[in-house]
Amino acid sequence: MGCIDNLESQGMDANTSFRAKLQSKRSKLNQEINKELRLRAGAEKLYQATTNKKLRNTIALELSFVNSNLQLLKEQLAELNSSVECYQNDSQNLILPMIPLGLKETKEISFMDPFSDFILEHYSEDSNLYEDAIADLTDLRQACRTPTRNTQGVSLLFRYYNLLYYVERRFFTADRNAGIYFEWYDSLTGEPSSQRSVAYEKACILFNLAAIYTQIGARHDRKSEKGLDGAVYNFLQAAGVFKHIYDTFTNAPSMDLKPLVLDVFVDLMLAQSRECLYEKLQLQMESMSIQDTDNLYKELAGEANQLAKKYAEIHTTIQSNETHSYLPECWVGLVPMKAEYYKGLAHFHASKAAGEGVTQIEGYPADKPISDDLIRRAHLKEAIASLEEARRIQRMCRDLKNKDSLSKVVKEALTAAEDEFSVIDRIIPDNINDDDLELLTVKIEAISNVTLSLSGPDFTAHKVEDPFKALGPIGVFSARKYWTAPRSIRLQKGTGSIIQRRKPKTCHCKPGTLIACDYCKSRSNNGSIRSESTNSSDKEKVIDSFGFNVRGDAPVVISNVERNSLAELGGLKQGDYLVEVMGIDVKWHTYQQVVKLINSANSTLELKVVTPMDKGYQSPLPKDPYCPYTYQSLGRHSTSSSMLSSTRTSNSDTAKSQKTKSCSKRSRSRLNSFTSSSWNLFRRSQSMGKI
Repeated sequence: MGCIDNLESQGMDANTSFRAKLQSKRSKLNQEINKELRLRAGAEKLYQATTNKKLRNTIALELSFVNSNLQLLKEQLAELNSSVECYQNDSQNLILPMIPLGLKETKEISFMDPFSDFILEHYSEDSNLYEDAIADLTDLRQACRTPTRNTQGVSLLFRYYNLLYYVERRFFTADRNAGIYFEWYDSLTGEPSSQRSVAYEKACILFNLAAIYTQIGARHDRKSEKGLDGAVYNFLQAAGVFKHIYDTFTNAPSMDLKPLVLDVFVDLMLAQSRECLYEKLQLQMESMSIQDTDNLYKELAGEANQLAKKYAEIHTTIQSNETHSYLPECWVGLVPMKAEYYKGLAHFHASKAAGEGVTQIEGYPADKPISDDLIRRAHLKEAIASLEEARRIQRMCRDLKNKDSLSKVVKEALTAAEDEFSVIDRIIPDNINDDDLELLTVKIEAISNVTLSLSGPDFTAHKVEDPFKALGPIGVFSARKYWTAPRSIRLQKGTGSIIQRRKPKTCHCKPGTLIACDYCKSRSNNGSIRSESTNSSDKEKVIDSFGFNVRGDAPVVISNVERNSLAELGGLKQGDYLVEVMGIDVKWHTYQQVVKLINSANSTLELKVVTPMDKGYQSPLPKDPYCPYTYQSLGRHSTSSSMLSSTRTSNSDTAKSQKTKSCSKRSRSRLNSFTSSSWNLFRRSQSMGKI
């Protein structure tokens, strides 16, 4: 198929890393959860169906065991989601961990049988010609179940997502079941969900794409500016993908795709991006001299306070709806802990920039002077209180209290704040009343010099080719369009093969009549034919030889069939698609290429055409300017065309109908004058097939 490399098609080995082992364990847990859910569903149905009291008690007891097992399995899955350390960089010990997302699991699907049957039934083509394309698509989806945590894994998911566009157009319609169900497991609860819609498959692939971005972002080395830039990029990409799912996908069957959860994910990724920018600003400050860091403390205080505000808003959002009951306990505890931690850091940095105008003072008597040392002391007091609250939240959370690296980070910040407070407290004058110090409260304005903007996923950066391109242009040959089975037409030229009228070289119109002579009609027809194409000589050659016109590109369409011509007698219809000329597939050929093929035919032209069956697709044939009848009213000579036009009704008035009938009679009399001879070579009989 040419859309994946050998390395990409293999996916990720389940035994290559600890993260892969976690994903493999997640897959097993999902299967066990699915088994328990089936047992519970069956037991509940049996409980409702039976009236035996003893049997009901037995079923109720079994249901209690099943629910207990199910709860235990979900706790194990939540514990897996809480394992954030394995996704972090190995060199990061004294740094707060980022929150990555695990991948959604899915069952293996084989597209071979459903797509082969659809190609045979709908497209009337040999499905064996597309076995390689179907097999490549199946292998690609299998590889997407375990993508690597790098750019190759991202490219793999992007390419499969782009291929789903062609798959959906070729094989899926709203009114027809292709026999394929996409089953995915919820990454938060482990419960399976199944849908026929390709939109669900796309949403799950995008979710895994965002999850891969979060894992790559958490893996970056946050001790260097380059690593922090990479982390910011990946977290922003993850937020953009989650936002894209939020905006485009509705009626989510699983909890991890609900709008409430996606909204939390978007805000969380933006907050983690801002956290990386704060850490980058810290690195820049460490590389500067002490004289240059005065203004940076003010920026750090504003950024840290902005970060604390964002995490506090996320915590409020989680607690205000049912999201908190589905998210892992580690995540629910880490968000408010980070809010308090960065609030403490904001006050700590503000104490360093007490004279820079970052402090808002409240509660202190206006008649008493306030020194910078008093402001620093108040900030450090707030910093110690916030950091102690962060440590308390960590100890109260079961999944956070055993994380040593997290404890070290909070303890280090708290120790630094306490040391600064003890130094400032010793230099406070003795005449300052302790009650006044307790009344002094300081606040920091949340100011950030960085504006984060979201951008959706760039699907055009990972272009793929249609693996089923041989079926024809997707705008015409798709699952939503219908056409007849391909039919072969063989046109043989010869002496007198085309029924022709003797064309006079002068006008013979009778004076006082509206009916044009053959000479005037031929001149009118030739003029209309020449105006249909820029290459009029070639097209007239086709008309003169076989009696039909073509137009358009990929596919070329029969634009006109000359009355009583060889093409008309052979069964060619206006609006037919040319799919094969002289044994060559022309569904993707241009107009010039098809005309060249037709003109290259000597005396025999072999065509294969299909007739579209969409309502209103075929426009009515052009009317004779001197007689208001169309080609479909020519009786037995229009049998092949009347099959598609028999449902059309006429709403003309009585006078117009009578005029049409009289003109049709005159036309039939003229037609019979040259077709009612003793023997006609091109006249159809009951036992004669298509020419």
